Amino acid sequence: MLTRVPLRAAIGVATTLLASSLALAARADDASPWQRDGHSAVRLLAGSRSGAVLLGGIAFQLQPGWKTYWRTPGDSGVPPRFDFSKSENVEAVTIMWPAPLKFDDGAGGHSIGYHDQIVLPLRIVAKAADKPVTLRAEINYAVCEKLCIPVEASAELGFNSVASTEDANLRAALDTVPKPANIGDPNPLTIRDVKRDGPKNVVVDVVAPADARKVNLFVEGPTPDWSLPIPAPVEPSPPGVKRFSFELDGLPPGAKPEGAALKFTLVGPEKSYEFNTNLE
Repeated sequence: MLTRVPLRAAIGVATTLLASSLALAARADDASPWQRDGHSAVRLLAGSRSGAVLLGGIAFQLQPGWKTYWRTPGDSGVPPRFDFSKSENVEAVTIMWPAPLKFDDGAGGHSIGYHDQIVLPLRIVAKAADKPVTLRAEINYAVCEKLCIPVEASAELGFNSVASTEDANLRAALDTVPKPANIGDPNPLTIRDVKRDGPKNVVVDVVAPADARKVNLFVEGPTPDWSLPIPAPVEPSPPGVKRFSFELDGLPPGAKPEGAALKFTLVGPEKSYEFNTNLE
């Protein structure tokens, strides 16, 4: 039995299918294929193409119970490493790091990183704004449950869309990156003071919202070979502040703490900030 379909309806169905196919093709063009291992997956995301400065991203998916690391891993772990040197028409790539979490490392300490899924935004500067841009990334990272497993992946993606389907995801990821701030800023969440307490100890006073239990503080030295410990809460803290302290351990050989440029990342339940200061 033959079923007759009106010409107008057939054209409408064909148009819908074509539009869906084009949308799927556009979505595929805005993200590279997932590179999967046993416990995670990674891919590149491309934002809209406009001008010489582009927004991209590196997306990670992690199986339940598995974690990966921030740029500073904490008491244990391996920070991810990225190589974009094989990209085409790319002058520079800056990785922007969303606010991380602190979690037990299984050995009595704490690590810093992410679980479930995370997008690291990328600020990409093209050498020539009017020429094609292809981002190529060699990605080395570790995923951990009770044991850590190293992962190596390669991904490639062109920036071709005038209006990328990944723009909303990239903007959402960008919103989770800690905002620059100055010590003493009158924000509801801020660092009030950083001071030395003896030759080895540093004390940091934080002004925090009512639920200060959900506030974490992380510290980095002036170069990646500094491995400063995670600041620990001090109990009891003075009235009106949440106090943290850490020892000046993990300095590279020959380094002196006096005058060192420290970066603090203050992570709250809703807002996060980054502070830079020179240690006295």
